Amino acid sequence: MDKIIVKRAVVNALATTAYVTAVGLFIFNANTIFGKEDKLLTPVVALMLLVLSAAVTGSLLFGQPVMWYVDGKKKSALELLGATLACFAIITLFAMVVLAAL
Repeated sequence: MDKIIVKRAVVNALATTAYVTAVGLFIFNANTIFGKEDKLLTPVVALMLLVLSAAVTGSLLFGQPVMWYVDGKKKSALELLGATLACFAIITLFAMVVLAAL
């Protein structure tokens, strides 16, 4: 596997991790930011955040592989997708181990 693909996969996985961490911190602190009382727009904002998160993480994980695949670099695209998902899986497992240890 090409070093460029591995580097790109690590960057994509770390960027996705950073985004997910930021959204998680936002959700964890939402009561402090917006107050504890229920508001009419709360479910709407939650669904909008879900859609935005799906789009952002989809772009980070699948954007470059899809562009490469469309450009005819099918083998490299699949390698990048696999490497990115593998890196993200390793980061996720590490987070689970840390969470279990706390």
